[in-house]
Amino acid sequence: MPSDSAPSIRLDKWLWYTRKVKTRSKATKLVKDGKIRINTVKTSKASQVIRIDDVITATISTYVFVLKVVELGSRRGPATEAVTLYEDLTPAPVKQPAARPRRPERDKGAGRPTKRERRQTDRLRWNTLYDAGDE
Repeated sequence: MPSDSAPSIRLDKWLWYTRKVKTRSKATKLVKDGKIRINTVKTSKASQVIRIDDVITATISTYVFVLKVVELGSRRGPATEAVTLYEDLTPAPVKQPAARPRRPERDKGAGRPTKRERRQTDRLRWNTLYDAGDE
């Protein structure tokens, strides 16, 4: 456990320095909403201090970031300076195959569909495409 004399910085300030959020007030809101963990412990205080080697897990929008604190920083500088403050431990996203709607199947040699069958197929296709978004 690091001692109290070890250098530290406020969590909201560090998130702002790393350019993961645009403003300190947005960083504070993220913390208060419970979207930030420090070393797997959920925090709700923007004034929580962090130290070098702490691991920050943040959920911003739909993204999950896992960042290890490498430096504390002293200002919000350019992006090239911001990336030196952390080591990105975020796992690579797992590619999911795109789910395609199943096409209605016809028996081989059944010929062209009748007008009635085509309307039923269109109705099925319409319901499949537009009902999937409601779930």
